[in-house]
Parts: sequence; structure tokens; C-alpha cells
Amino acid sequence: MPDALSLNVQHLKASETVAISNEAKRRKAAGEDVLDLGVGEPDFDTPGPASEAGIQAVRRGLTRYPPNIGIVELRRAIAGQLCRLSSGRPVDADNIVVSSGSKQSIFNACFTLFGPKDRVLIPSPAWVSYPQIVHLCRAEPVMVPGDVEWGLKVSVKDLDRQTSRLTRGLIICSPCNPTGAVYTLAELRAIAEWARENEIWIITDEIYRRINYGPGPAASFLDLPDELLERTVVIYGASKAYAMTGWRIGAALAPPHLAKAMAAFQSHTTTGANQPAMWAAATAFTDERVDADVVRMVAAFRRRRDDLVERFRSQAPGVEFVEPHGAFYFFFRVDGIREGEPVTGSAFCEQLMKQEGVALVPGAAFGDDRWVRLSYAVSDAELEQALDRILRVIKRLAAARAA
Repeated sequence: MPDALSLNVQHLKASETVAISNEAKRRKAAGEDVLDLGVGEPDFDTPGPASEAGIQAVRRGLTRYPPNIGIVELRRAIAGQLCRLSSGRPVDADNIVVSSGSKQSIFNACFTLFGPKDRVLIPSPAWVSYPQIVHLCRAEPVMVPGDVEWGLKVSVKDLDRQTSRLTRGLIICSPCNPTGAVYTLAELRAIAEWARENEIWIITDEIYRRINYGPGPAASFLDLPDELLERTVVIYGASKAYAMTGWRIGAALAPPHLAKAMAAFQSHTTTGANQPAMWAAATAFTDERVDADVVRMVAAFRRRRDDLVERFRSQAPGVEFVEPHGAFYFFFRVDGIREGEPVTGSAFCEQLMKQEGVALVPGAAFGDDRWVRLSYAVSDAELEQALDRILRVIKRLAAARAA
């Protein structure tokens, strides 16, 4: 009989989004006609100047142990990027800790801040890893349902209802995975003021900040006054807007004492991120050619978003969805498609894969199985073909309701 596993992993579940992507790849390798709209990964190649910087780093012999908190060139590049995105706000590179992806940055912050008996609020639906990371810290994730009428975002009143004397943190994402909703600056200010009054730490995941369909980047907590940021950790990285998911570069900007603690913790885990990848990311954040590529990628995402929204409105008028204002996700509701017999997101995705060979992620992965997430970070041709198949399944279910 094998020994029992540690209590540290008693709540641990494998990532549903990774599992679905792996299954789609397995089916493709077996020769099946499968379109994967489940994975949250840009379909574009990493911009050339960034890739070349990584290659040159290898050729220059920059392949030894990296600085634990990240090479100074990258930390300064990130500080400069965040400064530009927030209208010149000063950002101290010494308070930035670079990690192997923004997921590790979030884990570092949570593990350093939270522990047993602490409660951490997470607006729901939420990215699959947030509650798992909180569990790994032996703290308690508390899911706070978002308002359907408000793009599934949460308000201060929603947060207040779930707050107790044990509440120590809030993890918030904007632009949001899985919904594509974006918090306004006024909404962020209200949340920041609430957090300050309640002495609650905010971990704000802004990995999708540049993929915003309004003017300029999405609003950020960094757009707020200093007095509202004393307990705020900003998560950033190269993965999404820069098409660098496989390079695994993320970062956290934190108050000095917390950044120091996170760096000390990281020194006993990964000892810093991949050094050639850091040089590639430093170029991504500073090279004007890369910036132009980002603008082109965001324009492509916006065009796909517009087409997607138009097709759902015209061809599936009874299906509710969150209109995405950022990121590259489309979150639509399936429980009301068939009257008298609600359809779950899991059942919808299973039927879609079986009948049409399209992989989506059921809302159960994000905390609400009435919904389904579609990633439009795929080619225009794949998206159009997948939409044809998705709408066929919706029409079949609707026809069954009518009968």
C-alpha cells in the first residue's frame, strides 16, 4: 500500500485547461479532425527581435546560473514598460522579482503572504490555478460570484459579503481570464479603497493588460495613487501580449519588504528564470519593432472578437455571453439553450467534441458549469470553421427544445 500523500496537496487537481489541450493534441496525432479552441496561447510566433536576442544570449555564453531576482536589464525593461503603460508613473526595478512565468510569480506572492486559516477572495469565474495556488499555501480560497449583468465582474458589495476577520487577500484579474471582461479605473479604485480599509492584500494579475480593445492599455492598479498600493502586488509578464508563452518569463512588482521575501523564497525553489529567455524578454519590452508587432497582434484579436460577437448575435440570438473587452476569450452560457432540461458546460463540450471535433473548456473549470470558454487565439480560418461547428451544435440543442 503506497504511503498517503502530504496534506499540502490534498486539494490539488490537475489543470483542466492543460488536460483538454493535451487531449486535443492526442486526437490530432491520431489523425482526427480536431480544432482546439481551449488553450489560452497566442497563435502568433514570438516577434523576431526578441527571439534573436535569446539566440544571441546563448551564443554569448549567457547560459549559467541567472541572478535569482532576474537580470537587471530585464527588471529595468519591465519597470520602463509599466511606467509607460501607466502614463509615466515611476516604477522601481529593485522591487521587481522575475520568475519562471507569471504563474510562479503568483505562487511566490501567495506563499509569502498567506498561510493556514487565512482566507483569500477570488472573483468567480476565475482562472483554474488561482484557487489551487491558494490551497497549496494551506490557505482557504473563497470564490466570489460575479454579477451576470456586470460582465461577471465583482463589486465592493460582492466582496464585502464574503469578507470576515480571517480575510487576508484578494486575487483579481483584468482583463479577465476566462471572461474577457475589463475593470474600469473607477471600479479598480473602489476595490483598492475597500482593500485599504480592510487591510487586505491585492494580487492583481495584469498579464493581459496590453490586449485591450479600448483606447490604450487596460486600466491598472498602477494608475492609482501610492497610498492605495501599500498592500498591492502587480503580476506581469511576456507570455500573452508578446506571444512568448514557452519562454516562461513572469514578474511581480511588490512593496520592498515583500519583494525581498519573495526573492528569498525563490532562491530556495527555482533560483531564477531561464537566462537566455530573460534577455529575449528584455528586448521584447524595449524594442520598438516588437511593440509594433504587439499592436498588430492585438488588432487581429480585436477583429476576431468582432466577428465572433457578430456571429453569435446574428446566428445564436438566444445565447447569453460576456462581451469581451480584452484578453482573447469568449465566455458564453449554455444552460438555457434547451428549455426544461438545462445543458451543463461539461455536457456541451463533450457533445461538441464528439459530434464536431472542437475542443472548448467547460465553465466548471472556472467555477460555473453553466458557461463555456472559447479561445479565439487561433487563425482566422480555424476560428471560422470552429464557429460553424459550434453554432451547428447550438442549433441542434435549440431544435430539441422546440420539439
